[in-house]
Amino acid sequence: MKRIIIVDNETASFALAEKLAVLLQPGDVIALEGDLGAGKTTFTKGVATALGITRTVNSPTFTIMKQYQGRVPLYHFDVYRLEFEDEDFGFDEYFYGDGVTIVEWAKLIASQLPSELLTIRIEYVDENRRSFSFMPKGERYVSLVKEIFSDECFSD
Repeated sequence: MKRIIIVDNETASFALAEKLAVLLQPGDVIALEGDLGAGKTTFTKGVATALGITRTVNSPTFTIMKQYQGRVPLYHFDVYRLEFEDEDFGFDEYFYGDGVTIVEWAKLIASQLPSELLTIRIEYVDENRRSFSFMPKGERYVSLVKEIFSDECFSD
């Protein structure tokens, strides 16, 4: 099952992220894909806001992971600069922990990702618009996507 929505601006991207965030629970893993500048960190900021995080959220490109405290902890990974996919960084501790995990550039550590997760591909449509493809793996994430899109127009 794949659901796609095109949003018209950064505010709409933020709102979509917030709609997802209110449904997230500890142990949920979101894999974000998209080119540089597509909006992965902006989307993460929307999730963080809805989780009640008040600190500034920015990309952890050089630190690999940043942790934020909200209604549940948010573990924000950016694995763009990792050299070896199979290097053990203790991802499992976060993927199966007490918080929500968001991984930017997740395909770079595909072999270490949980078998059940929600992948969101963000693509540049034009200067303002972005396409979000939601691709759930596992019943939990299929249910999440159905709820997010229960009142939206989308395509398969």
